[in-house]
Amino acid sequence: MTPSCRHIIAGLSRESGGPSYSVPALAEALAGQGKPVSIYSVQDLASTCLPVEGSVPTHRFERSKFPWVAMMSGSPELNHAIGKAITKGDVIHNHGLWLLPNLYAAWHIQRLPQSSSKLIHAPRGMLGEAARKISSWKKEPIWLLWQKQALQRAHCLHATAESEYTEIRAAGLTNPVAIIPNGIHLPPLLKQSVKPKHQNVVLSLGRIHPKKGLDRLVRAWAQVEDRYPDWCLRLVGNAEVGHDTELATLATNLGLKRVEIRPAVYGEAKWQMFQETDLFVLPTLNENFGITVAEALACEIPVISTKGAPWQGLEVERCGWWINHGPDAIAAALDVGMGLDARSRADMGKRGRAWMMRDFAWPAIGAEMSSVYDWLCHGGNPPSCVRLT
Repeated sequence: MTPSCRHIIAGLSRESGGPSYSVPALAEALAGQGKPVSIYSVQDLASTCLPVEGSVPTHRFERSKFPWVAMMSGSPELNHAIGKAITKGDVIHNHGLWLLPNLYAAWHIQRLPQSSSKLIHAPRGMLGEAARKISSWKKEPIWLLWQKQALQRAHCLHATAESEYTEIRAAGLTNPVAIIPNGIHLPPLLKQSVKPKHQNVVLSLGRIHPKKGLDRLVRAWAQVEDRYPDWCLRLVGNAEVGHDTELATLATNLGLKRVEIRPAVYGEAKWQMFQETDLFVLPTLNENFGITVAEALACEIPVISTKGAPWQGLEVERCGWWINHGPDAIAAALDVGMGLDARSRADMGKRGRAWMMRDFAWPAIGAEMSSVYDWLCHGGNPPSCVRLT
């Protein structure tokens, strides 16, 4: 009998970033492989939390009434549901760190060592040095008291890139690691451009947070803006910790005239914004995947990504630039990308979309993850994506 697969994620609001897309999409891909799968989450407080599309059952459990526990996304109902699943021998796939839903399953595994349940845990980029420095006063005690032990109890860890595997080993974790990337749903391409005439767009889309390195992108833009009067820089996303105001002030202080900071867009509005774009930039300090890079490539847009994200394939596939951190490196790449003729950028974009179709289609990723579950439950030789050391 195939065990049920429970995906645990603290929040599914769109403000939560990439996992709010990739976790439901992975669950759908596993369902396509015949796995009985469901998603367990905590009720979101964000106004933009929408029902998860697709056929996978999604259960949202009520937050605790105690303020501190609620702040940690704690839910006695979710804790009880995970404990019940573990007594039945289900596969538990946990996503993320630092919150109580990222600890419950490991605590139950410790309490019930006789259970046949298997725990796989995906840090989702939260083990990286840059990510851990943000609110380190809070994360480091959680790491020492609970989170490291919870990860050590996992039967397998899930990394979405080679760089995340390195972060896992650097954290002192010796578990088997399955390296399986996120996937991408390829959107249809519009036949006619919707962008205004004589306006070329450099876009960075995602959370507006210091971790994303957007201040470096703005400083880089200051080096090239005057040379490209028909281009603008557009920063789009959900603003956190007042970083949008900081970026606007920086742009003003630098005397920049064509920097736009816009709120987040979703659904069709997001895909339309991609269609208006000529060059995409991810200046992030640390990323385990960077779903917006895949989305841009799927829309045939060349991409500039810093080496804070695992996109070295941009250069191998000749569809973008994988560069060092810092304004100078970003400015140099912008200079090259903006200086190309439109036909050359279009050719790069077509190669990027072909790459996404070949290597990042969700059905193939679902099949690979399914093979990891089968290995955990039934033994035998590990799949090729699993590193034992």
